[in-house]
Amino acid sequence: MNYQKRVMAIHDLSCFGKCSLTVALPILSAAGAETVALPTAVLSTHTGGFTGYTFRDLTEDIPAIVRHWSSLGLQFDAIYTGYLGSFEQLELVSQIISEFRNEHTLVCIDPVMADGGKLYASFRSDFPQGMANLCAKADVILPNLTEAAFLLNEPYREGPYDKAYIDHVLHGLADLGPRRIVLTGVWTEPEHLGCAVYDAESGETGYAMSRRIEGSYHGTGDVFASALLGAFLRGLSLRDSAQIAADFTAESIRRTKEAGTDIRFGVNFEAGLPEYTKRLGLLK
Repeated sequence: MNYQKRVMAIHDLSCFGKCSLTVALPILSAAGAETVALPTAVLSTHTGGFTGYTFRDLTEDIPAIVRHWSSLGLQFDAIYTGYLGSFEQLELVSQIISEFRNEHTLVCIDPVMADGGKLYASFRSDFPQGMANLCAKADVILPNLTEAAFLLNEPYREGPYDKAYIDHVLHGLADLGPRRIVLTGVWTEPEHLGCAVYDAESGETGYAMSRRIEGSYHGTGDVFASALLGAFLRGLSLRDSAQIAADFTAESIRRTKEAGTDIRFGVNFEAGLPEYTKRLGLLK
């Protein structure tokens, strides 16, 4: 029997809107990974474009959940974090990484905190430094270009981007501590959008691009990060995992745009899961 990898997914649970845990759970499961949810909060919907949503912070519940898992002797092949809403949650996740990490554990951090050149309104100006400290513990980080600018304490720069600038950002992020960087939102010409991948150990840099589809859709960062992690845990290279994730995300956006779905509702990634599993070699 093949060994099934286990992922601890530390994200909020937005019940409606296809992001965070409602994206990570099905995509990582489709990749064959056992996905163990550690919810940081529960919301009726995500916060992008909705009003009147409910919100329950679960920070106080996290230590008890983790103690129970520790008492069971649970071990994890990956620890995967998304939106973390406070310094207290950053510290808790740092402690979780220290407790559950072993020589085989992959720590994957998506430093969700900013986009479009701006820090999310819920964060103080000193939050990026706290996130940078957490990223220092990661094996892989997946910032967008706005988040990268905040992590590096540099001004945000609008695209298009040249190779020299992307190399500067990748190397700067690697200097924070993580061994591998996946920088999203990269484009050099209007027709294509994707990411740059850098392995600090080998010094190799690569790009994974897909055709740009106009529009802004919620949850696509979570779709991309989850699809990339699922592929990487299957043994694919980080570059190949990034290309699979970029294609999967672009197709999810295209499908949603053609259907005319309200962009607040998230993208139709579900219809692409069979093709995703085929590309991972799980289906013929």
